[in-house]
Amino acid sequence: MQKILVIASHPDDEILGAGATFHKHVLSGDEVYCLILGHGLDARSKIIQNELNELSLYATNGNIHGLEKEVREAAGIIGFKENIVLSNRDNMFDTIPLLSIIKDIERHIERWQPLIIYTHNGGDLNIDHQRTFQAVMTACRPGCTSVKEIYCFETPSSSEWGTESFKPNTFVEISHHDLETKIKALECYTSEIRPYPHPRSQAGLRAHAEFYGTMAGVKLAEAFELVRCIR
Repeated sequence: MQKILVIASHPDDEILGAGATFHKHVLSGDEVYCLILGHGLDARSKIIQNELNELSLYATNGNIHGLEKEVREAAGIIGFKENIVLSNRDNMFDTIPLLSIIKDIERHIERWQPLIIYTHNGGDLNIDHQRTFQAVMTACRPGCTSVKEIYCFETPSSSEWGTESFKPNTFVEISHHDLETKIKALECYTSEIRPYPHPRSQAGLRAHAEFYGTMAGVKLAEAFELVRCIR
């Protein structure tokens, strides 16, 4: 059993990036934790936060509404052991001191002690994704944490429009069941699914998995960029 930590910028990124791979981890007996750094709502939206600047998705006493309900349902489908959403605002990570984001990540790494981290590609178009990558790499300085491997995932409709191309060098073979579970989880985010040919469509996600499968010589795959591995 391995401890895996997914660090994403917004709700739905954790599914779009590599939901099938995370489901495969769960089925193999690994513990998969998820830290979402921002709530994905605009500045006018009302959210409830606790003293740790978090939205706790497993302490709601049945009173679950809106985005929180969607995040919890998606997490349940994938099988995350725990899922935490912080209250940073969407597309405003560049207004937050980087050190603050780093400290949030360090706190949860210390809490969960993961061996492997999956996070955003640093060249994504979205500024929040860029800042997330920077914060993860700083928080995971060698010799300072339990983390031995760091993988970047592609986020459809962000990575391909970025300033630096996503360069996959690691592929995870996934099953049809893994892929359909990913799509089912993404459907929990009702405002994020788009009609084909948008990359966030059901058909788009299936085509994506088939494309990376052809690159790896398998039927279906998700792709990653390995940025650190300590053996």
